[in-house]
Amino acid sequence: MKKNNQSLIAAILTTTFILAGAMVYLGYQMQTSGNSATTQADIEAGIEAYVAKQQAEAAKAQAEANKPKYYEGDFTDDDPVMGDPNAPVTIVEWSDYECPFCQRFFKTTLAELKEKYIDTGKVKLVYRDFPLGFHDPLATTEANAANCAREQGNDETYFAYHDKIFETTTGNGRGLEVEQLYDMAKEMGLNRSEFVECVESGKYDDEIAKDMADGQRAGVQGTPAFLINGLSVSGAQPFANFERIIEEALKQ
Repeated sequence: MKKNNQSLIAAILTTTFILAGAMVYLGYQMQTSGNSATTQADIEAGIEAYVAKQQAEAAKAQAEANKPKYYEGDFTDDDPVMGDPNAPVTIVEWSDYECPFCQRFFKTTLAELKEKYIDTGKVKLVYRDFPLGFHDPLATTEANAANCAREQGNDETYFAYHDKIFETTTGNGRGLEVEQLYDMAKEMGLNRSEFVECVESGKYDDEIAKDMADGQRAGVQGTPAFLINGLSVSGAQPFANFERIIEEALKQ
């Protein structure tokens, strides 16, 4: 998710080194031409000051880019909800079943969020799909499969299937075989033939595309990405970061 910011910083630093080199060359020319007012120490000090200034500006730009933004509007759509629908705090998650960082969030942070906030009625989590192109076709197939599971049950069915995918896949677009998705559905007591037909039809492709469009409207560039009562949070952040934002939201 930080690809664009890293490219910006790399460009700034590259420019810095080019300019620094030019300054060294200029200083050398001045010295060899007999300009005794400019010493090598002066040149080096000027270069160091210039580089420090550029680095500080790059760090400031990075901090500004990472600063959470607030997005107004309802981003919940009709997607599956974990927790009390009337909870005062809403977390909207955009995720990719083949994304290793999404899997990390599932395995490390979600359990704590569920125990402290979701199961206690303080937070509800809305799950929306954002399969990344380089994880397809499997990521979109998994997103369809989870929606097909929900179709035969309810939101609890959806999240039970969601858990099975993240517990099984090894990620990065080749994490499991499609046949395993069908086996998971059967293990859960779903009608396998209806499930297979649903998945293979791409029935929820439009729904997934809507999730992605809304995600882009909310500034999502990678996964996982979240809105906590409209405040953006990017990446598989530790529980403490979610806790701080949630506690602030509960005070409002």
